[in-house]
Amino acid sequence: MSEAVIRTATTSPALLASLDPLLREWLPRQRWFAGKGRPVTGFSLVAATELLPVEGRLGLYHLLVRAHQPMTSGDCYQLLIGVREALPPHLAPALIGHMEEGPLAGRTVYEALYDTRPAEVLLEALRAQARIGGLRFERDPDQEIRSGLVPRMVTAEQSNSSVIYGDTFILKLLRRVVPGVNPDLELPLALAREGCPRVPAPTAWLHAELDGESSVLGVLQPFVQGAADGWELALRELAKGEDFTAEARALGRATAEVHTALARALPSVTLGAAQLQPLVDGMTERLEAAVQAVPSLRPYAPGLHSAFTALADLAAEGRTWTAQRVHGDLHLGQCLRSPAGQWSLIDFEGEPSKPLAERRMPQPPARDVAGMLRSFDYAALSADPPMPGWAHACRAAYCSGYAEVAGADPRTDPVLLRAYETDKAIYEVVYEARHRPDWLPVPMAAIERYATSDLI
Repeated sequence: MSEAVIRTATTSPALLASLDPLLREWLPRQRWFAGKGRPVTGFSLVAATELLPVEGRLGLYHLLVRAHQPMTSGDCYQLLIGVREALPPHLAPALIGHMEEGPLAGRTVYEALYDTRPAEVLLEALRAQARIGGLRFERDPDQEIRSGLVPRMVTAEQSNSSVIYGDTFILKLLRRVVPGVNPDLELPLALAREGCPRVPAPTAWLHAELDGESSVLGVLQPFVQGAADGWELALRELAKGEDFTAEARALGRATAEVHTALARALPSVTLGAAQLQPLVDGMTERLEAAVQAVPSLRPYAPGLHSAFTALADLAAEGRTWTAQRVHGDLHLGQCLRSPAGQWSLIDFEGEPSKPLAERRMPQPPARDVAGMLRSFDYAALSADPPMPGWAHACRAAYCSGYAEVAGADPRTDPVLLRAYETDKAIYEVVYEARHRPDWLPVPMAAIERYATSDLI
């Protein structure tokens, strides 16, 4: 599909050509770059917007750039490019490079989110509901955005980038942008309408047109001040040998509250044999692809495959399941505990590597439950020494807490839970093999267990 290039009047068409050699070096090194392991063969400009004049002491470009790689149509990335004569020492880690030719020749370009002023520009635009070039900044009129909030970039990034403003707001900027309704805004807005307190209600958001569809580029939400990340909290408790079952139980209750609110807010569907088969086919295809990518999975493939055939067999016997919108990528790192002990769920984007349409499909809530159970397992096996008993206790407490709110214990549907846990573990193996080989033994331990056991 053709893309219309959006530029402000002052953006030179030579900009991307001159940035090309620097981006080829810098972009694949970013944590959020999805195309690792494949060379970047070129870039095409989707949109360029000048947010601060580059003729001044500090210039700022907002770019949507498609990175072309072999055997793909290329992913579109959101970049904030700062322009200065020279970088002050505190911005050295943000350096992209020095421009030798083109409209910025002699200037230095860098990742602008590390810089205070560019981050302030984004918040000002959201507060003012600005329209700049093809960018549309919108906000909830019932929520106030104060001025003068000091920004700081979150350095512990995953697949996106975030900026915290004065411990009041956090702006998540999506890095790999896809056209269409993004669940990272869609679901928190739906939960806010339901009055669900487990998810911070979006305050403002940033849109642009991509492939003729409105696409979310970022979401501003209240910052849960003093909150502890669930993953870091679990690791701290593990290191101290402390019990985590009370937290796991509360987290199960929070998950069920979110699922219950989502079921009220958005349509649910019934999955019979015909509707379930595509899910099973997808799991099977991911297993087959994973075995090709990670040969050490090969001995376990028949046992892992049995988890998926058992689910298909159950459906063929007439069993049905309810599917609804879910988080889609739930784990301890997607949960925050406030100083008052309340759990919140964040990051409803789903697994970014999957197509948007798939991430927005109704799924059995067991998918989220399986993700959290895998996360307990991950934390326990990451400890030194590993503590599988800790994970077992947390898994039981989490399911019990979930049942207290949802009215049904996920463990009473072991075939479905086993299929989703197995699918998740296979995903983890591929991810670790590609990105963190030192962590590969953690999911492989689970793979061995799942392949040799009928039930989780």
